[in-house]
Amino acid sequence: MISTRLYPVPSSTVSLPRARLRSPPIDFQRFRLRPISICCAISHGEDKGEHEKGMTYKDAGVDIDAGTELVRRIAKMAPGIGGFGGHFPFGDSYLVAGTDGVGTKLKLAFETGIHDTIGIDLVAMSVNDIVTSGAKPLFFLDYYATSKLDVDLAEKVIKGIVDGCKQSDCVLLGGETAEMPGFYAKGEYDLSGFAVGAVKKDELIDGKNIVAGDILIGLPSSGVHSNGFSLVRRVLESSGLSLSDNLPGNSGKPITIGEALMAPTVIYVKQVLDIISKGGVKGIAHITGGGFTDNIPRVFPDGLGAKIFTGSWEVLPVFHWLQQAGGIEDAEMRRTFNMGIGMVLVVTKDAADRILADSFVAAYHIGEVVQEEGVIFS
Repeated sequence: MISTRLYPVPSSTVSLPRARLRSPPIDFQRFRLRPISICCAISHGEDKGEHEKGMTYKDAGVDIDAGTELVRRIAKMAPGIGGFGGHFPFGDSYLVAGTDGVGTKLKLAFETGIHDTIGIDLVAMSVNDIVTSGAKPLFFLDYYATSKLDVDLAEKVIKGIVDGCKQSDCVLLGGETAEMPGFYAKGEYDLSGFAVGAVKKDELIDGKNIVAGDILIGLPSSGVHSNGFSLVRRVLESSGLSLSDNLPGNSGKPITIGEALMAPTVIYVKQVLDIISKGGVKGIAHITGGGFTDNIPRVFPDGLGAKIFTGSWEVLPVFHWLQQAGGIEDAEMRRTFNMGIGMVLVVTKDAADRILADSFVAAYHIGEVVQEEGVIFS
């Protein structure tokens, strides 16, 4: 049984700019689609030397390099991909679209029974991508698939999606519910989300005017967000701890490992759009799969890179525990996890001073743009 859910749109919904049929031909070089999100399940072929060399994302079944190679091949067929959202010319604006899931964080939702926030993660992964272009999210669509529809469970998940849409000030326009007997394990489901926003062409943030000396501002994350959970689960499996155990090294209020890992992804839309409105923002990177190492360079022109000031922000206890329990090397941590920074803004020095002086904005000066490609940690 497959059913489509469509919802009426409130009259207050932002209207899309109308396109003329005689508008210029679409420039497909302007299209920018985010690279593939990799969220494979745990591999059972464990390397005997894994604990001696430290766990890696690849050991857990996820090969970032393979994903990058696939994107390179896709780019030959669809030139212009590589950004965080796809840009579609529409009158004097761009429609900006993004799609994503929540990866194997779903496995922890099944194990912890925490289903009412996984929908927030789903919305966050797409709307955080499209806001990197300066686009305001307009509407969101979801896909919910399961073998046997549990209406009460599905309602909890959809409630989280509704909450996520409220946080990002967009409309849940509709969705798809697919019941596919025998396809998923009992009590399990899968999720995908799709967001569309809009930005005026002359207000598009594309990183083209970034120069050496620009400042990197980091916005704090709530935890692991929705990437790296294949490695998280491998670490948990080998640690001897359970999701109900308290998180080691957490000096604040006691929190279980399950609660720390299931903390919903921060939705940065309102905060980022407010910062953009005050000027000086040149580029934005959503720190998801690939961490600092792969995501920050995506917004730079050729020849530029990032120098990151390690120790300039608070690395959350969950990351310290993951690294210690898994024996994970620094480079692997930085390429897999957000390390406590979920969004990075590339801004002018004046804008940086203004953002950091704003007591209502939680932000860190985490680095600067340098005349050398790649990411350097100092």
